Amino acid sequence: MIKNKLARVVFGSTFLMAMIIPAMTIAQETTTSEVPPDWRAEVARYMAAGLSMTVACLSAGYAQARIGAAGAGTLAERPEAGTNLIVLQALPEVIVLLGFVIAFMIGTA
Repeated sequence: MIKNKLARVVFGSTFLMAMIIPAMTIAQETTTSEVPPDWRAEVARYMAAGLSMTVACLSAGYAQARIGAAGAGTLAERPEAGTNLIVLQALPEVIVLLGFVIAFMIGTA
């Protein structure tokens, strides 16, 4: 849970923008004529792809920092928990991989 009010507003607004911009570009009507795509929609799509990757990487970094700090304290008291802590440290990387897949899907839509 994010306790700082400013951080909550920033993360909330970036999350909303990461959801709204791709929805707006995907919802754009497609035509069968040979009209070139609007450059603003292309820019919005690439910005949304970059934003989704950025938010995913920042979220994973924040999670890994918290898990690493807690893991260091746990290892000092119980060295046998090292394997579990390595697994817990690797789990946030899935967030980065999913962010990359989402950015790729948005960028090539």
